[in-house]
Amino acid sequence: MGAQSVPRPITVEEYERIPDPPGGRYELHHGEVVFVARPVKQHKELQRRLRRMLETKSDAEGYIADTEFPYRPLPENEVWGGDVACVSGARYQATNKWLEGSSELVIEVKSPSDTKAEMHDRAMTTLAGAGGVEFWIIDAETATVLVHRKASGMRVYSADEAIPLPMFDSQIVLSDLFAGL
Repeated sequence: MGAQSVPRPITVEEYERIPDPPGGRYELHHGEVVFVARPVKQHKELQRRLRRMLETKSDAEGYIADTEFPYRPLPENEVWGGDVACVSGARYQATNKWLEGSSELVIEVKSPSDTKAEMHDRAMTTLAGAGGVEFWIIDAETATVLVHRKASGMRVYSADEAIPLPMFDSQIVLSDLFAGL
């Protein structure tokens, strides 16, 4: 039996030459091109609500809140997009194409196709690089948010709770986030 070759991870430079496909975009995860479908209405609604909630808190503190925010959590073979992100104004201004490292806060709205392993990998990769402080996973189906904090681990918040935002000395009230969904 002959030796089999293992495909090598592609580089960010190679990734940049790949056009986005119809119906979504590509990200680069650990050197592998990953298709990300366009979000459905509920997903977009949660992104919009989170962005609005964060903008009111972040603007006064010199942060930028945005959706579909591109970042490179680790320096090699990674180009990701956060559903919602908050990044310091200074880091945002220094960004040319993609943020080097992770946003201080990255939020993912869980899609039905997302596996627990994929979400865990996203959280760990995001927090492993420079900049990342918190990674949230919003689950509309269960009305919960799993918060990974670099400094203190994980915690699940439910719809009757508020998630503290230490960077803004504020909080996000989950009943407001999930209202009417």
